[in-house]
Amino acid sequence: MTTRPEDPQTQRLPLSRDRVLRAAIALADEAGIDAMSMRKLGQALGVEAMSLYHYVATKDEILGGIVDLVVTEFALPSPGSDWKAALRMMSISAHDVLVRHPWAASVMLSATGASPARWRWMDAVLGTLRTAGFTADQTDLAYHALDSHITGFTLWEVQLQVEPDDFPELAEQFLGALPAGELPYLVEHVHQHLRERDPADEGTFAFGLDLILDGLERIRDRG
Repeated sequence: MTTRPEDPQTQRLPLSRDRVLRAAIALADEAGIDAMSMRKLGQALGVEAMSLYHYVATKDEILGGIVDLVVTEFALPSPGSDWKAALRMMSISAHDVLVRHPWAASVMLSATGASPARWRWMDAVLGTLRTAGFTADQTDLAYHALDSHITGFTLWEVQLQVEPDDFPELAEQFLGALPAGELPYLVEHVHQHLRERDPADEGTFAFGLDLILDGLERIRDRG
């Protein structure tokens, strides 16, 4: 895929680290993280690739920087928020952001180096749990349960890469490959994917998240 150069007015803007990283995010969103290179990033900014090294020394530095910028889009709780409502809001926000940037969840798992935005988000989740009365041990387990749900579910979702309009045809092909009269619960499950969704249904991610939060509340209340 050829990346279009920026328009002349944009090209006249001075380079900065923030501008380079935001261009990298746009390139990754459009073409995928594997398509990003210093050469293509330079083309997108209308400059020679060598001029980028003044702002980002390596591709790893770019990856760390763009992940940190993406995490700044995660919502943080308001002071005094109810803990379950706050964690639900934060988790859904993080999931939605990572779906908007389909490359980000996998890069977030592998990125190294400082990530101040990630640290702030982690501290907010941990602080919400601690102030809600969870012990340090419970908070450790709860944080990892939430984080793995957000990251793992997002990775599964973005890697499916199935457009809703394509699903009926794929389901028909799948059902046609099953042994006739066997596996009735799997057949039922496929038909569940084809049914019209209730507009109030928040989907599988929210369902799993609520299971985790309800379970955490029971653990906390048991003491």
